[in-house]
Amino acid sequence: MKPRISMITLGVRDLATSVRFYGRGLGFPQMDSPPDVAFFTLDGTWLGLYGREALAEDAKVSSEGHGFESFSLAHNVGSELEVDEVMRQAVRAGATLVKKPQKAFWGGYSGYFEDPDGHLWEVAHNPLFWIGPGDGGA
Repeated sequence: MKPRISMITLGVRDLATSVRFYGRGLGFPQMDSPPDVAFFTLDGTWLGLYGREALAEDAKVSSEGHGFESFSLAHNVGSELEVDEVMRQAVRAGATLVKKPQKAFWGGYSGYFEDPDGHLWEVAHNPLFWIGPGDGGA
C-alpha cells in the first residue's frame, strides 16, 4: 500500500457557513458538488465538507463530540510572513484564533486557529519540511 491521504472530510454543523469559510474566506477552489456535500481541490488532495450528523451516520458512530478531537490539520507555507498572512485571512473569514503565530520549539514558526466547527488548523513554516508549489505540494 502506498501511504497517502487522498481526501479529508470534515463533519460540519452548517454546510453553507463552512463553504463560505473555506471557499470565499480562505480561497479554496470549490469543485462541482451535490447539494448536500462540498468538495475543494487542494494541492495533492481534496477537502470534503459533509453534515456532521450524516457523516457520523455513514460511519455508524455517534455524532456527539466536543472539545479537542485529538488531531489537527496543518497548512505549511514558505515563510513566517506567510504564516501571519494566512492566519489574518482565516480570522477575517470567521476563524477563531487559538494560538498566535510564534517561534516553535521544533525550530519553525506556527500558530493555530479553529474553523467555524472547531476543527483545529495549524499554519506553519518549517524550513526543514517546506516543499513549494510544483515540488510535490505541502
